[in-house]
Amino acid sequence: MTDRMPVSALSQLAWFKSSYSSGEGGQCLEVADLTDTVCVRDSKTLDGPIVAVSHNAWAGLIQLAVTDRTV
Repeated sequence: MTDRMPVSALSQLAWFKSSYSSGEGGQCLEVADLTDTVCVRDSKTLDGPIVAVSHNAWAGLIQLAVTDRTV
């Protein structure tokens, strides 16, 4: 099942980008934290698709990214 937020609600979201983002590479995600959902979008395409996941799913994704990260 797909739930959709009204466009008017999306325009009210407060989006954040990582402090590690230089702004030069164009490879950034922006995140908006809602009560029961985390919304994620591509910083290059502000009017593009938005992925919404639960806080648990977001925490799992972050843990996976940190654990498997190579420098």
